[in-house]
Amino acid sequence: MTMATTPALVVDNAQKSFVMHLQGGVTLPVVRGVSFTVQAGECVVLSGPSGAGKSSILKMIFGNYRCDAGAIRITQSGAALDIATAQPREILAARRDTIGYVSQFLRAVPRVAAIDVVAEPLVVQGESREEAREKAGVLLRRLNIPERLWGLPPATFSGGEQQRVNIARGFLAHRPILLLDEPTASLDANNRKVVVELIAETKARGTAIIAIVHDDEVRAQIADRIVDVTSFAAAA
Repeated sequence: MTMATTPALVVDNAQKSFVMHLQGGVTLPVVRGVSFTVQAGECVVLSGPSGAGKSSILKMIFGNYRCDAGAIRITQSGAALDIATAQPREILAARRDTIGYVSQFLRAVPRVAAIDVVAEPLVVQGESREEAREKAGVLLRRLNIPERLWGLPPATFSGGEQQRVNIARGFLAHRPILLLDEPTASLDANNRKVVVELIAETKARGTAIIAIVHDDEVRAQIADRIVDVTSFAAAA
C-alpha cells in the first residue's frame, strides 16, 4: 500500500475577473471554479481555445493576477502558502525559491548581458556569479545561442533567440514548480527537441510543471495529463 503524497500545487475553486474602470466599472469575468492538482514530477498541460483563460490561470498561480475567490496552495520553505491570499513579500519569496515561470516574452533589464540575464535566478538563490554564469553558459550552448552573443543584451536578439534565453533562464534554477507559457512557439524543430528534453529532465528531478502548448506533437511528448480549461471559462 502506497502513502498518498501531498500535491506540489493545489488550485481550488479559483476565480478571476477584471473591473473595467474606464467603462463605467463593468466587471469582465475571466475564469471561475478552476480546480486541479499537480504532483511532483508531473507535467499537466492546460488545453482549450484561445481566450479560455489558460494564460490567466498561469498568472494567477504566479501571483501576477490576484484571485477574486478560491485558493492556490503550494509549499514554501516547508510551510503551506496560499498564493491567492499571500502578501507581496511572500509571493516574491515563492518566485525566488518555489515557482519558476517561462512566459511568451522575455522581460529583461536593458543593457544586461544575456549570460547574466540567464544566471540571475541562481545568483538570487545565493550561488556565486561565476558558478551561475558557468551553468548559464551550458544551457545557452545547449539551446544553440552562439557564445559571441552571450555578452550582448537580449534586446538585440531575434525573437527566437530571445525566447531561448528566456527558456534557459527559466530552467536554470531548480524550483519545485515550473510554469511554461508556449515555450516552443517561436522555435525550430531542433530547439523544440531541446526544450522537450529539458522538460523531461526537469520532471525527473521532481518538478511539477504546468504548461500551455499549442503544438500537438510537443504536447503529446510532454503531457502526463491534460486539463481542459473550457469548463472554467466564465461566461460574460
